[in-house]
Amino acid sequence: MAKGGLRLFLTLVHYPVYDRKDRVVATAITNLDIHDLARAGRTFGAEALLVVNPLQRQQWLLRRIVEHWRSGHGADAHPNRREALSRVHPVGTLEEARHWVRDRCGVHPLVLATTARSFPEAMGYGAMRSLLVRHEGPVMILFGTGWGLTREVIQGADYILRPILEGAEYNHLSVRSAAAIILDRLFGDRLEREVSADVPLPVALEGAQGLSGAPGTGSTSA
Repeated sequence: MAKGGLRLFLTLVHYPVYDRKDRVVATAITNLDIHDLARAGRTFGAEALLVVNPLQRQQWLLRRIVEHWRSGHGADAHPNRREALSRVHPVGTLEEARHWVRDRCGVHPLVLATTARSFPEAMGYGAMRSLLVRHEGPVMILFGTGWGLTREVIQGADYILRPILEGAEYNHLSVRSAAAIILDRLFGDRLEREVSADVPLPVALEGAQGLSGAPGTGSTSA
């Protein structure tokens, strides 16, 4: 979880992002993305999920989704979702998102861009985690929808984070899956200790059959 003086803000960007043909577009809001990012953000200590979409109809849809979980039947039936979804806020632009965080915290946020593309100046997870542990103040992490944040947005951030699996044969995770992995790598408690490859398995796991059928393989995957 985010600790110390760091104040975490997640930003789900629907514009400007690329489509499959590298055109700059505004993508549509999806219910699953809002639910899963809000819950992941709440789990890892984020103060808010800012959803960037300049289209008024899309902002209306977002407010309707969130209102159902804040004060509708969903709020009574699922109080845990109400707690997470109450931290979702619509904004029209990235600049508006930055101002929103600045007004809340009194200082401009450090902006971290995520991407599935390779950039030579991008930082690895270990270096970024060390930086964030020492950081005092707000941090905005940008997650792009569609085919990802535009190069201008990425290179305009204070830091760029390397792809989850740089150079992988298949490189097209959903934004909600990518966000969960990234948050765990940066703020997950399991990374507070180094685990060496030669550390023996716990006795209860030795010889266990993993999903592949090989002894012990399924129990140790990240």
